[in-house]
Amino acid sequence: MGILDSIGNMVRGQFVDVIEWTDDSADTMVWKYDRGGKDIMMGAQLTVRESQVAIFVNEGQLADVFTPGRYELKTANMPIMTKLQAWKFGFDSPFKADVYFINTRQFLDRKWGTANPVMMRDAEFGMIRLRAFGIYAFRVTNPEAFLKEVFGTSRLFTADEAEGQIKRTLVSSLSDAIAQSKIPALDLAANYDELGAYVLQGVNPKLASLGLGLTSLVIENISLPEEVEKTMDRRTSMGVVGDMTRYSQYQAAEAMREAANNPAGGMAGAGVGMGAGVAMGQMFASAMQASQRQPAAGAASGGFCPQCGAAVTAGARFCSGCGAKLNAESVCPACGHAVQSGAKFCPDCGAKL
Repeated sequence: MGILDSIGNMVRGQFVDVIEWTDDSADTMVWKYDRGGKDIMMGAQLTVRESQVAIFVNEGQLADVFTPGRYELKTANMPIMTKLQAWKFGFDSPFKADVYFINTRQFLDRKWGTANPVMMRDAEFGMIRLRAFGIYAFRVTNPEAFLKEVFGTSRLFTADEAEGQIKRTLVSSLSDAIAQSKIPALDLAANYDELGAYVLQGVNPKLASLGLGLTSLVIENISLPEEVEKTMDRRTSMGVVGDMTRYSQYQAAEAMREAANNPAGGMAGAGVGMGAGVAMGQMFASAMQASQRQPAAGAASGGFCPQCGAAVTAGARFCSGCGAKLNAESVCPACGHAVQSGAKFCPDCGAKL
């Protein structure tokens, strides 16, 4: 009896009685349980933690799937494995099966970007090329489909190996979203969230067949071509400048001040000062001409009232400002100066009456 017990204990030592996985990595998606040459015994303890799923594969065929929890591997908990195995072995019915732990948590802060520019037709700028980048997060949504379609029998599968497919699908959907949205290039920055939500709707159905899904998509920036950005900068500068005439006057005054404060002096400073002086002279001459045109405008309207000096319309008999009676022959039509009746020339400006 002692010999049989020792043989039984030796054989049972070849069985696995505890199955679990504690993940200490940041990007492991699939980990195959290492049995170490041992067989899994009937009645072994299986622990599946939160954000994990355990899948048993028997001779290449997917058998049982275990969600988070603690299980005792018995017939009641392993219906498919029980059907596949005949349980004709002794010592608590050992069986050989591969166990895969799949990480179902989110894989965050995965970067994406457009390797090539995205063509877009804009109503204001015409055909332009856009570049975009940002971050996204994804997870395994269907462990069985992920096993069959992606990692197969790999002992280890990481998030980096799935990124290539996800990024290309994401950028393709982003290109379609930008083209179909018809959002003007100048308004793209105000619609990042809407574009991200639209891209998610287009990407997830394509990734569902792989057992994957995006949980979030952030568009950090959509950059315009350099030529378009320069055009936008010029328009912004013009809007800031406002009145170009006053801006030119301000520039001339600034040039004159800098020339006066130029410590270098010499002919160069003198030349700058002369140029600024000419510009200022032209500016003041324009102002004087504008002020001189005002009396002419008053005269064209009919002259000025000799009592209050207000402009009056041609042919008016009374001043609209003070009500004084007007005599058309006593006011010079050119300068508004009072003249004697019968005079042929204005004594002030010399205009013919």
